[in-house]
Amino acid sequence: MAGMKPSRRVSARLGAIAPSATLAVDSKAKALKAAGRPVIGFGAGEPDFPTPDFIVEAAAAATRDPRNHRYTPATGLPELKKAIAEKTLRDSGYEIDPANVIVTNGGKQAVFQAFAAIVDPGDEVLLPAPYWTTYPEAIALAGGTPVEVFAGADQDYLVTVEQLEAARTENTKALLFCSPSNPTGAVYSEEQTKAIGEWALEHGIWVLTDEIYEHLLYDDAQFTPIVRAVPELADQTIVLNGVAKTYAMTGWRVGWMISPADVTKAAANFQSHLTSNVANVSQRAAIAALEGGLEEVHAMRAAFDRRRRTMVDMLREIDGVVCPTPKGAFYAYPSVEGLIGRTVGGVEITSSADLAGVILEQAEVAVVPGEAFGPSGFMRLSYALGDEDLVEGVTRIQKLLAS
Repeated sequence: MAGMKPSRRVSARLGAIAPSATLAVDSKAKALKAAGRPVIGFGAGEPDFPTPDFIVEAAAAATRDPRNHRYTPATGLPELKKAIAEKTLRDSGYEIDPANVIVTNGGKQAVFQAFAAIVDPGDEVLLPAPYWTTYPEAIALAGGTPVEVFAGADQDYLVTVEQLEAARTENTKALLFCSPSNPTGAVYSEEQTKAIGEWALEHGIWVLTDEIYEHLLYDDAQFTPIVRAVPELADQTIVLNGVAKTYAMTGWRVGWMISPADVTKAAANFQSHLTSNVANVSQRAAIAALEGGLEEVHAMRAAFDRRRRTMVDMLREIDGVVCPTPKGAFYAYPSVEGLIGRTVGGVEITSSADLAGVILEQAEVAVVPGEAFGPSGFMRLSYALGDEDLVEGVTRIQKLLAS
C-alpha cells in the first residue's frame, strides 16, 4: 500500500509557521549551559525576579478552595474581569465594561484570538517593524497578510503616520500598535500616539494595541493608551495585555483582550472551543496582582533601569554598533549594520544572524538576531538578568568584536 504523500502529513497552514526565534535562542542557550558551557543568555523576554510573595500566597490559598477545582466561565472569572476593568480605569484612564474582557492563556492567545476575530483572507495588517516575532505568524494563521512598515535606528524605531499612509491600501484592515515596544524598547509619545490613532480612525482601520509593557518605562517616557488619546477609536480597537511582564508572572499564563461587544462575542465563542477557561489558580493569582498595588513592580523597574543604562553604555563602546536609548520594556536593540562585511573570529559576517551565531559559539553569549523581528542588521538583548551576568556577557561581546 502506497504511503501518504508527504505534502498531506502536515497542513500547509501549520507547516508554514516559523518557530519562535526568541524561544529557540533561549532553548539553545540553556542546552549549552546544561552541557557545561558558561553561556550567558540575553534572549529570553521575561523578568528574572520571582513572582511577588503576596501573589504566590493568594495562589496557594486558591488551590485549597474547591471552587477552583471545577470549570469556570470560558471568558474568565467575573472577579478577575472586574479587576481588569478597575485596573484599566486606574492605569489607562478610561472605563470599560467587564463583559468586553476575555481572559486568555497568556498574551499570545490574546494576540492570536484578536487577529482571528477580525482578519479574513486577503486582509492586510500593517506591522511596524521591528516587531515581536509572534505577530506575523498570528496574522498569517488568521488568513491575513502582514505588511511591514520599517523604522530604523535613525528614527528610534518609531514609525510615522506618513509611513503608515504610504503602506495603506484598499485591503488594509488593521494596524498592530505596540508601545512600549518589544523588541526595541521604543515608546511613542502622546502626540505620536494621538496622530496614529486619528489616522486609523479617519480610515476605518482596526487597531490592535499591545500594552503588556505599560509599567516598564524610564527617563521621561510616558505610557499613552491609544484609546485615551483618541476616545472615538474605542469601537475599532482591541487592547491586549496581561500580568506576565509587570508582575514577573510569565509562567502563570494569564493575559486578556478588551474589545467591542461583537468582537468579544466571536472571540469568546472561539475560546470556548479552543481552551475554555484559564487555570483558576492562575486567575486568582492575577486578581491578587491587579489589586495589590505596584510597589514591587516599581522596585523591579528600578533594577531594570540600572541594567538598561549599563547595557546601553557598554554597547555604545563597541565600534560599529549604534544603540538608541530604549525608553521602555527590558530590551536593547542595537544596530550592528556597521559590522556587516567585517570578519569576526575568523568568520565573514554577512548578516546579523551570522553575527549572533559567532557570538554564541565563540563568546558563549546568546543574543537574538534582527532577522527574528524584521530586517537583518540588528540584535535584541534583554537586560532582564542579573547585573553581574549582564556585565560579563556584554564584556565578552566587546572583547570578541575588538579582536
